[in-house]
Order: sequence, then C-alpha cells, then structure tokens
Amino acid sequence: MDPSRYTRAVNKIARLSGQSTDLVSFWRESAAVLSGEIPHFWTPCWFTLDPASLLITSHFHEGLAEFPDAWLADEYYGEDLHRLADVASSKAGISTLHEATGGDPSGTRRWQQNMEMGGDQELIAGLRTRSGDVWGALGLYREPDRPMFNEPEKRFVKAITPYLAEGARRALMVGEATDPEGPHAPGLIVLNERWEIESTTPGVAEWLADFPGADKSAGQLPAAIQAVAGQAMHSFQDPDHPGEIAVSRVLSRRGTWMVLHGAPLLTGTERRVAVIVEPAHSALIYPLLMSAYGLTERERDVTRLVLEGQSTEQVADSLFVSANTVQQHLKSIFDKTGVRSRRDLVAKIFYTHYEPRFRDNEQRVDAGKPVRGGPLL
Repeated sequence: MDPSRYTRAVNKIARLSGQSTDLVSFWRESAAVLSGEIPHFWTPCWFTLDPASLLITSHFHEGLAEFPDAWLADEYYGEDLHRLADVASSKAGISTLHEATGGDPSGTRRWQQNMEMGGDQELIAGLRTRSGDVWGALGLYREPDRPMFNEPEKRFVKAITPYLAEGARRALMVGEATDPEGPHAPGLIVLNERWEIESTTPGVAEWLADFPGADKSAGQLPAAIQAVAGQAMHSFQDPDHPGEIAVSRVLSRRGTWMVLHGAPLLTGTERRVAVIVEPAHSALIYPLLMSAYGLTERERDVTRLVLEGQSTEQVADSLFVSANTVQQHLKSIFDKTGVRSRRDLVAKIFYTHYEPRFRDNEQRVDAGKPVRGGPLL
C-alpha cells in the first residue's frame, strides 16, 4: 500500500469518527473507505459490543438484514475459536481465522459457515479506543483462492480501529439522545457558527440547569458547553488532527459528574457543532447483575472478568485474591444464575439480556431508527 494513500485513508476514517452522525451512516461511510484500500468479499460485518461485558449488542452487514441464529449460537455455545470478544480483548486486537488454526481452518465450524456464504478467509479486528474500551468489532472476508490478508493490510486495519471505536461510541450516544430510551439518556444540543442553539433533544433544559453557574435568565450557555463547542468548531480548521475528540467532565450542582462531547456537523454549507451531555454513570451490567441474580459486588467483578474471557488465574491476579477464592466465587455465581460452567454463564447472560437488544437493533435499522448499545433492561 502506498504510504501517502495509506495516510489519506486513515485520516478519512478519523474525520468520519469526529463527526456527529448515526451509526449505520458511519458504518456505510467507513465501509466505502475500506473498500478502496483492502479488497474483500461482499461487504464488511460491523458489530457493536458492550464495553462492560464484551457481549454483542448489534450487527450491521449491508444486504444481510438478519444475523443467522446458528451463527449467534456458535459465538456463545459453539467452539471456543476466533470469538469476537476474544479477538477484541487480545493484546494484538486483530486476527485471521487462518492464523488461529495454523493455516488450516477447514475443520472448524466457523470456516464452514463462512464458506456457505461464499467466504473463505476471515479477519476480525476489535474496535478499541486509545483508553482501552472495546466498542465493537469488524469482520472482513475473502473468497477462496484470493491472496491472504497481508501484514500491510492488517496494519492499516489496526491503525483505523481506534477511530472506528470512537465513531461507534459517539454514534450510539447520538442515537440515544435523539431517541431516548429512559430518563437518563444523553442530551444533544446543536449550535450554529453564531453560537446560537438550533435544536435540542427532550430534557436538555434540565441538563443545562444542573451546570455550575447556569443562569436561565441570562440566556447564555454554561461556560463548559461553550468550551467543548469551541474545541469541536476548531477541528474544522485543523486538518493535521482529524477526528480530534473534544471531551470535558463537569461536576453538576447535585454533586454528580457529567461528561460533555463535542463533534462537528457538516450539513450543507454551514458549519454546526453538536454537544452531547451524558451522565458519568457506571456500566449498566453491574445493576443488571445485581437485580437479576443478586450477585455480590465481588461476584459481579468476577463475572465481568469471566465475560471478558479471563482465566481463573487472570481473574485472581486482577482482583488480588487467590485462585481458590475465585473458584469459590464462581461456585456461588453458578448457583445463583443456574448454570454449570463458564461458557453457560456467558451464554445465559447474553441470551437473557443482550440477544433481545441485538434483535431489537436489527428491527430498528430496518425501520431507520437509531441503534442502541448496552443490554435491554
């Protein structure tokens, strides 16, 4: 791959990630860049993963409206090979099925399923932000007798994954703000170049009133929002830093933390900025596990690490306890959730709390509605 072309393609993805758009549009525009740089079969497979559990929350593949049940079952009940969560959480963050099988994947169920669809090679890359949060995964495929995915191609994919992760995260927030699912959904404010509010989503007034120094009578935006919007507006004039993220954390009047995200909007000839306000809440999986199964705080920690694919020894190291203590926690977790193994635990949590969200998102894409992240509560 030509170095200058490589850089231009990475910068294109970076710019896309820094804009405020819906998830499907982001996937489609990113796919157009990918297709020009890496030959692949059909279209890319895009997945969102819940960063708290690494379980799948949505899938988008142009031309494949519904992900086959058998494929989904194999991801959680089938052979423990080239699973999305495993690749996404691995040190490399990228892998091919041929590499994972020593060059001969023909005996695996995963390869057989790919061949049924016309693909032979499979490349999976985790979409991980620079801070380490996994927000999704990308799957690319090639037909039989095509050249193998090579190192320059994998380096290119690796270079764009942080931007794809950031774009997915931002797009999910935009979707939640424009079509809120609950009272704690993010708020969205759109400003024009004259710093005038053009539109807001429901509930933004309550968000604004909670900012320190907010004064409704003055008719001015809180200083924190102006600062983030200014950073986002500056990105229009900063081609050397495409996709630069404007983020700020603010302590509300009630003593809770709020997170602000600024993103440029390119609509017609006028430049606009979107500011997203969200609560800095803990991951949804923790209250979910507590309410659904009555797990203790330490049992929730163990479950989270098991969902990430960590071994007993790795869980013990992460929590600074003995392997025997981890086994005791696992026994209690298995009793409370009604399962008999780690794999059954992962599958039960997925099919009880995440598969409904996965299927709901397929219907939402078909209806032109925003995609949602996290489990269905």
